[in-house]
Formats: sequence, C-alpha cells, structure tokens
Amino acid sequence: MDKITTQEQINQVLWEAADTFRGKIDSSIYKDYILVMLFIKYLSDTYKEKLEEYTKRYNGNEIRIKRALARERFIVSERSTFDYLYSKRNSPEVGAEINKVLEKLEEDNPAKLRNIFRNIDFNSEAVLGQTRDRNAMLRTLLEDFAKLDLRPSRLNGEDIIGNSYQYMIERFASDAGKKGGEFFTPSMVSELLARLVKPRENDRIYDPTCGSGSLLIKVANQVPNRKVAIYGQERNGQTHSLCMMNMFLHGIDDANIEWGDTLSNPLHLENGNLMKFQVIVANPPFSLDKWAMGFAGDNDEKFKMQANLDPYGRFEWGVPPASRGDYAFVQHMLYSLAEDGRMAVILPHGVLFRGASEGRIRKKIIDLNLLDAVIGLPEALFYGTSIPACIMVFKKNRTRRDVLFIDASGEGNYEKGKNQNKLREQDVEKIVETYEKYETVDKCAYVASYEEIKENDYNLNIPRYVDTFEEEEPVDMEEVGQNIERIKAEIKEVEEQMAKYLKELGL
Repeated sequence: MDKITTQEQINQVLWEAADTFRGKIDSSIYKDYILVMLFIKYLSDTYKEKLEEYTKRYNGNEIRIKRALARERFIVSERSTFDYLYSKRNSPEVGAEINKVLEKLEEDNPAKLRNIFRNIDFNSEAVLGQTRDRNAMLRTLLEDFAKLDLRPSRLNGEDIIGNSYQYMIERFASDAGKKGGEFFTPSMVSELLARLVKPRENDRIYDPTCGSGSLLIKVANQVPNRKVAIYGQERNGQTHSLCMMNMFLHGIDDANIEWGDTLSNPLHLENGNLMKFQVIVANPPFSLDKWAMGFAGDNDEKFKMQANLDPYGRFEWGVPPASRGDYAFVQHMLYSLAEDGRMAVILPHGVLFRGASEGRIRKKIIDLNLLDAVIGLPEALFYGTSIPACIMVFKKNRTRRDVLFIDASGEGNYEKGKNQNKLREQDVEKIVETYEKYETVDKCAYVASYEEIKENDYNLNIPRYVDTFEEEEPVDMEEVGQNIERIKAEIKEVEEQMAKYLKELGL
C-alpha cells in the first residue's frame, strides 16, 4: 500500500523549508516563496495523478488523455511541473527556470492564474542575494519539497493542503510581528466574526481588506455546501496573490478577489455603483494614517480630503481625520451593505469614544439605527499589537433601537500566551450565545436604549454600559490587629535568640 501523507508531515517539511531562508531574509518576504512552491507542488502532483489515471483509462490514447486533462481545474504542461523544476535544481539559472514555470502556468490558466505570480521573483538578486547564495537556497527549497507526495489519493483528508497553507500563513504572521497583522487575522477571531454574521446560502460575502483571505474562508465555511459568492479586495500585491492561492487550495475557484486600494479605488461595482453584499466582514488596518492619499492626485502636498471627492458619496456622514482611517472603512462597508445585510468589523477602541468628525460619524450611524452590538475583546489577540480591540456589529433594517454591549475582555475569557493571547472554542461560543440572547447579563452584557446612548453623548465606551467592577471582601480590622501583634511577638523572639547567639560567639 502506498504511503499516506499526513498533515504533520506537510507542516514539518514547510517549516524545514522556512529554515532555508530564516536569518537571511525577513519572514514577511520569504513566506511567499515557500507558499508559491507548495502551490506548484500540489498542482503538479495532482496533474501527475490525473495523467496516470487517464493514461490507464484510455489505454495511452494521447488525444483522449489530452482532452480529459483540459477539463481539469488547472492545466499543467510537462514543462511547468515540479518534477521538471526539480530536474533543473542544479542549473546556474534555477531562479529563472522557476520564473518560466510560473509564467507558463499563468499562460495556460488565464482565467484563474493571470498575474497571480507577478509580485514574486525567484531570480531577484535584491531579495534572494547573489547568484551563488540564491541558487543554493532555491536548490535546497526544491529538495525539501521533493520529499512530499501531494497526490490527492495519498493525502490524509480533503482539506489537508488548505490546512497546511493556513498553518504556514499563521506561523508566518506570528513570526513577522507587526507586519504579520497586515495579512492575517487570528483563526479563532475569524471564527467569531463568521458566527456573528451568520451567512446563508446564496449570500454575497465581502471583505474590503481581505489580506490572505482566511477570514473570508471562515465565513464561507459556515454555509455547509459553501454555495456563496466570495468577494474581496487587497491593496498589497503579494498578499493578493497569497489570497488567490489560499482560495484555490481550499477548493474555492470562483472567488472575486481584486487588487487595489479599496478606499480610493473600490473595484467591486455594479452599473457604476458600489456592489451590495448580504455579509461583510473585515479586519482593516487600525487607525490607518494618510488613508485618503489615493484621492489626492498630483496635488498631494496641501491635500485635504473632502466628501465631494468621492464619486460614490461614502463620506456624506463625515470625513474621518487624515491620520485615522477607521471610519473611512466603516462607512465604505455600510454603503456596500445590502438592505438585509449583516456586518462585523474589528476596530480599535478609539472608534467608540473619539470626538470631532469621528464623533459626528458615530452619531449618524447610531441615529440611522445601523449599530447592533459592540463587543470588547481581550488584549494581545492580534499580531503586531498588544492593544485590545473591539468588534462592532451592524445590521440593516433593524427592528429594535437598542444596542448590545458585551465585555469579553476579562480573565477567564481567553487563554493567556507568552507573546499573544488566544480565544478558545468556549470563549467564542460564550460571546456568540450572549449576542444571540441579546439580554443584560451582570458583569458581562448590557442592552442600552437609544435614549441612554444619546444621554451619553453617543459615547460607546464599553465600561459606561457594562460594569465589571468586583467588590473586594471587607477587611476584618480586629483580625489584622491580632496578626500585627503576633508578628511583633515573633520578631521579638527572633531578636532575643539572635542576641543569645551573638553573646555566645563573643560578638
């Protein structure tokens, strides 16, 4: 019986491959080379197995074999396989050979892979070093991946490749620190958002800052048959490519992932207007500085963002401060939300109470009855920042005017880690259950009326609504006094004993 490839084996090889680059290149860069190689190896091994299957089925009839292979998810020619690359591992131009294979894969699969590898160069001296060092790293990388058999029939589970890809993205995000938070939301936080928005069959699901796409995949997985339409936009080209490969490796071939700045150049449009979505989730960059520079054009020195510069009218409720783009993303998402839409977004706590233009935007959102809940999360959950964040849940066509506040930030609501805290399954379940019940719970949740929020001048700071103060037990002063007298007596006894010893020593 042929040997089965397990999740642990793939993860181990991937981490060994990371050792090839570690110490030479920043992990936020070398992750792309490893994940692209995993993608090539999977496509190649899948093609190899299909070729064997069709060769046997059609008794070597090349025309029928070719026709059958053309109907597969991806077209892979012999000169764009991993085996071909492995045969070139000692070539003095191995980086150029890998680039040619990537180009060939794009050419043969234009509908799916066009430009997906445009932001990665295996022959880059600037990134991978001089020829000798570069060739040594790439040869070792190919040798690491040669150990893996990724033919579908040899894999121990349907989602094993997607899970390995996800595992590596998360490991890289942790390793990359602050940069890691730019492309990955911790797995259980994504799971929490997915359960809060409750996607349904045939929903359009959208993430305007989709990073590596892991959050979108979590939301899609909430629908058993995954019969949903997935949309995303990402401004970082390398991360956009990462997202597309992540989708393919999770069996999602029809995701609509665009590359560009969502705020200044939203690319999901219908009839010249913003496309509408039933479900929106996002973990946008916290308090993004210079968020509006894409609107500046050539006049960027004295540029000041104004609402009329946006052709989609997204900032009519107010223009956020130039140094904090949180409400720019929130307004974009609310303007993209369908009439029966649900939306959950991760934000820094400042959005709950900051004044000036942000206060005016917040007031408008509450007056329009779009805010459904505010959930406070534990600190140090996210890569690259230890500050606590919150989730704001929004809904269109709400039938109630009150707002639920949940404080899930205290001890007991998460697992403490050395560098980063984590939400556990029971923590996610507790938050979702509290949200669904929508009731006041002592020291945990509070349903605030519209009038109450208005009286608080639209300040949404969670401690204003959820009192988590724990009274200390009263101090027994008589017992304290007795303890003091007992300690004094013990000290006196020790001093007398010391004096006795010193006298015996003649000191």
